[in-house]
Amino acid sequence: MSETKQVGWGRGVEVGLGIIAIILSILVFVHPGMTIVTIVYILGIILIIVGLEKIISGIFEGGRLRWGTVGLGVLALIFGIILMAFPVSTAIFAIILAGVGLLFAGISHVISGIGEKQSPGWVKGAKVGVGALAIVLSFFVMSSPILGAVFLSVIIGVALLILGIEIIAVGVKGSRIRMIPKGDISR
Repeated sequence: MSETKQVGWGRGVEVGLGIIAIILSILVFVHPGMTIVTIVYILGIILIIVGLEKIISGIFEGGRLRWGTVGLGVLALIFGIILMAFPVSTAIFAIILAGVGLLFAGISHVISGIGEKQSPGWVKGAKVGVGALAIVLSFFVMSSPILGAVFLSVIIGVALLILGIEIIAVGVKGSRIRMIPKGDISR
């Protein structure tokens, strides 16, 4: 591993971005419900922008897929408007869907762990254990989507906090660690 030096203003930007990430993590911890609603609003805005772009590009660009592009743009626009109009209901629905997905993933892990013949016992046990944990978490999320949203917000908050600390540390240190050895010219 080697290190590359950074310019002074780059270090300041990294420290500033790290501080912003930590502030956002604090906001996520203080207002976990608003975090999920904000994510839904951002997703709604993105879908509206993408929908409008697809509609416009489908109308003004020729080709065989013209009306398919316009149709997908209309669908994205409709879904974006629904997300913006009903952010809480949409978030609850998405969390319930995530719980169902987690349930199926858990069942799959349990079946895989039980059915494997070649893997060592501890691998089978780990698969069954992780699958059982996923099943329990799925019932937790599906029975109370609001608590599932709070749980998701806490995970997002912890991730932002860790990321902020890491970015500040790199900015204060003033050098970025490269994972490629100096002698490696393939990159």
